[in-house]
Amino acid sequence: MNFLSAILLGILQGLTEFIPVSSSGHLVLIQHFFKLGDNQQIAFEVFLHLGTLLAVLVYFRNTLWDLLKSLFNWKNTVNREIHRKNRNLIAYLIISTFITGVIYLVLGDVFKWTYEMPGLVAILLLATGAIVFISDYFRESGLPASNMGNLRAMLIGLGQGIAILPGISRSGTTITFSLATGIKRQDAANYSFLLSIPAILAANLSEFKQIASLDTHLLMTYLAGFVSAFVAGYLVIAVLIRMIVGSKLKYFAFYCWGMGILSLILISFGL
Repeated sequence: MNFLSAILLGILQGLTEFIPVSSSGHLVLIQHFFKLGDNQQIAFEVFLHLGTLLAVLVYFRNTLWDLLKSLFNWKNTVNREIHRKNRNLIAYLIISTFITGVIYLVLGDVFKWTYEMPGLVAILLLATGAIVFISDYFRESGLPASNMGNLRAMLIGLGQGIAILPGISRSGTTITFSLATGIKRQDAANYSFLLSIPAILAANLSEFKQIASLDTHLLMTYLAGFVSAFVAGYLVIAVLIRMIVGSKLKYFAFYCWGMGILSLILISFGL
């Protein structure tokens, strides 16, 4: 892993973590075609995910602060309804995350096998294209995320659980499931981003120990990937939210289909 490769992979991670094209699927395919993997790869991927996690925390810092304040504000004040809705939203995020966690515990080992199967990852990218494409055709119903109810939260968590598979986009699946259950587009976008916080943390929690064994001479290289992932991720969030609200995610579907087909062709030629 050299400095330039770290920057490029950081940008790739930052862009694909949030836009509905599957960051994990892209990393699997890029590493397969360009032979970028090494025995320190897990630690590097943790750095990349921490970069995108920081991007969400910084971008939604005001929202997160409001949610945190509502947890400790139960008084009968003029803002009690706002605090109630914020606490509802926190409860739904916990439910969605719990369902995803159950799926990971039951099927996580099976899903891990797919990371060694670039051909299957390419096929799953085609499926992501279909998922993203249909998201633009759900009608706006105006249901706020704070009133989604437990069942909708469980279904969104199910969608995120399926997206553990590399090639299936986490953001694309959670956004599509949200829209399909009637949640308004702006809230569907925000909910997906907020839901990524525990998802990214949980996905990398068991791998943090790899950082302790990191060769110190690689630290600056990995930090370059971290910074690149943070900057790219932060910049893409606002753009993606506007595209979700404007029903323009279908353009990512065409990209997923093209990337999936091209990867299958290359793999069939033994590349």
